[in-house]
Amino acid sequence: FYCLRDSDHRIPPSPVVHVRGLCDAVVEADLVEALDKFGNICYVMMMPFKRQALVEFDSVESAERCVSCGTREAVCIAEQQAFFNFSTSQRITRPTNSDDPTSGNKVLLLSIQNPLYPITTDVLYTVCNPIGNVLRIVIFKRNGIQAMVEYPYVLEDAQKAKLALNGADIYSGCCTLKIEYARPNRLNVVRNDNSSWDYTKPFLLQREPGKGRQRQAILGEHPSNGYGPHCPLLPLPANSRYRRSSEEVQDMVSYPLLLPKTSSSSSSSSSSSFLGLAASSSVAMVSGLHPAKMNCSCIFNLFCLYGNVEKVKFMKSVPGTALVEMGDEYAVDRAVTHLNSIKVFGKKLNVCVSKQKAVIPSQVFELPDGSSSYLDFSLTRNNRFSSAQNNRNIIQPPAAVLHFYNAPPTLSQHQLLKLCTEHNVPAFTKFKVFDAKPASSKTLSGLLEFDSKTEAVEALTVLNHHQIRIPNSSNPFTLKLCFSTSSHL
Repeated sequence: FYCLRDSDHRIPPSPVVHVRGLCDAVVEADLVEALDKFGNICYVMMMPFKRQALVEFDSVESAERCVSCGTREAVCIAEQQAFFNFSTSQRITRPTNSDDPTSGNKVLLLSIQNPLYPITTDVLYTVCNPIGNVLRIVIFKRNGIQAMVEYPYVLEDAQKAKLALNGADIYSGCCTLKIEYARPNRLNVVRNDNSSWDYTKPFLLQREPGKGRQRQAILGEHPSNGYGPHCPLLPLPANSRYRRSSEEVQDMVSYPLLLPKTSSSSSSSSSSSFLGLAASSSVAMVSGLHPAKMNCSCIFNLFCLYGNVEKVKFMKSVPGTALVEMGDEYAVDRAVTHLNSIKVFGKKLNVCVSKQKAVIPSQVFELPDGSSSYLDFSLTRNNRFSSAQNNRNIIQPPAAVLHFYNAPPTLSQHQLLKLCTEHNVPAFTKFKVFDAKPASSKTLSGLLEFDSKTEAVEALTVLNHHQIRIPNSSNPFTLKLCFSTSSHL
């Protein structure tokens, strides 16, 4: 175990914690994921070449919990033990000089460290655009190679990009990104070339003749990964979870760097590439959640179609993000395959594998709808992959037609439509009831067709497992929904 130096004992408590002993592969998201249990994290400053970082909590008490725990037991970040002590600073200095410790900016300042390969607008667009729609990029050489990247929104795009990319390598072992929020809130681009580009004005072409865009020349030096010219990074493992077309990769909004990476114990693999390497985990991370309409039960209703859901926990430090512990890694694989990039309540879900081995019920708080940020579903009878029911499950991707079952035998089309209206979800356009077999069946089943897949997903997310009471019945009926194999009625 790490021994504190004499000078460490003299540092008074501070909201800022100095983290040492990080592996090369760590990005900002790894720190947030591992340390969120101690308290709300306001800011993170990465020092990748020193294998260190500064983490600012919202209170001294949270920082004390972190340091105290690190002295008593091993606290691992990205599967490697890290060491903690109070920083001599009471606050991490932000480039924006904002008095609000939680404020951000939709423009990011990227410092490219150890730039062994050329950095152009094409390279940065390829790295940054999968996380959010990049509007403008400006590259300049003031203190080494730096760039500013402008996104449309702070929380949805810029914060997510900073979380996922800060501390990562564009190419393995070099071109390391150090990301801060920039001061300007909009970039001014006068020409589209290798040093600046306005993606909202594709016809702003004023580069010199013969100096075209350099995507193929730069990216051709690296092995092909089957993703086409929009992903210049190392090959991905032969896992169906990551086999996507080049069009899907362009649209993908995710935390690609949250996937497990190579261990720093090997000199040949001491730093990860953009997507990292896959490893088994029964925990999924889902981001892009609607802050007012999604809660733990909604997540359960959707994820339970692909495996047993044990626990769901929203992360306080990363709004709109939750961890979902499932029955096994195969359930996570199915959830990533079928739910990543689908739209729910107007927002695109981003589902990926977390490095967490389990969901820990820490930092429980109240969600906007008044429900708890953490729920344990391990004992619920609504999990559908127990040994007795496993063979009845048909794994289906999201579709416009829902199969409903376990409904009261007297349930009518009008009552179902009223249920949709009461819960403010889209109403179905077609309704079909299956003939009861045998005739004395005590429940009703059938199909519901919606105008779109997105509407069906939203209805299922809210109404799945809704309890319906009928007169002269002591127990309610739990309405169960799943995606149908039928494409239409």
